[in-house]
Amino acid sequence: MAVYSTRDLQAEFLDTIRASQETVVEAVKTWVDAVKAVTPKVPFAQVPLAAKLPKPENVVTSAYDFAEKLLSSQRHFAEELVKATAPLMAGNGTHEMPGSAAE
Repeated sequence: MAVYSTRDLQAEFLDTIRASQETVVEAVKTWVDAVKAVTPKVPFAQVPLAAKLPKPENVVTSAYDFAEKLLSSQRHFAEELVKATAPLMAGNGTHEMPGSAAE
């Protein structure tokens, strides 16, 4: 049985996700090309205030920027919790392991 490190498994998982994402993007591009080829040219509809709406790429960028900041904040929070609870963790010399009391 092969032994994989956590890092290897994470890399393999991310590679699989990336490959499937690329496949979906290519499929959508193919679908768009096919639909464009068979649909008649439709005149552009003027939507009131459409120019004031954010562009889809800006919405995605903004959402991921926020998610990155949130994830960074959560990571910092988790790291600080680990530091704060370190004195209670076994093996740091400040807390005896159960059953290890001197007799």
